[in-house]
Amino acid sequence: MMKSLAAGLMLSACAFAALPTFAATATAAASVTAPVLGLTAGAGSAIAPAALVASPSGKYWVDAKGMTLYTFDKDTVLGKSMCNDKCATQWPPLMAAAGATASGDWTIVTRNDGSKMWAFKGHPLYTFLDDKAAGDVTGDNKDGFKVAI
Repeated sequence: MMKSLAAGLMLSACAFAALPTFAATATAAASVTAPVLGLTAGAGSAIAPAALVASPSGKYWVDAKGMTLYTFDKDTVLGKSMCNDKCATQWPPLMAAAGATASGDWTIVTRNDGSKMWAFKGHPLYTFLDDKAAGDVTGDNKDGFKVAI
């Protein structure tokens, strides 16, 4: 009994140790592994709003330019963005083009100003102004924002 309890605790510890953590540096080894299919970014366009990237730190979402996407802790109501005005200047929303259509876990959120942005599983997605190159994750755990995984 004690051996199986110890083995279970060891497996649990290993599972939590495997959760991704993101360093605030560029991730040179990141590569696109699974583009999001079945979405349209504009009228008749087949451009996906984001792609899943694998890095040594784990998998996370990036926009079409390879810039890291983030979620915001204050977005507590699914499908509603709480990052507006000055916040949206520092944390630009992943904007949806006119005529964009949602599919599956990808939805479109109408912002306070009437513009449209992408959300994954109801969580609005943002980039970070201080991320300068594809793969940068300098916004992780800053101002209530976390890397979208």
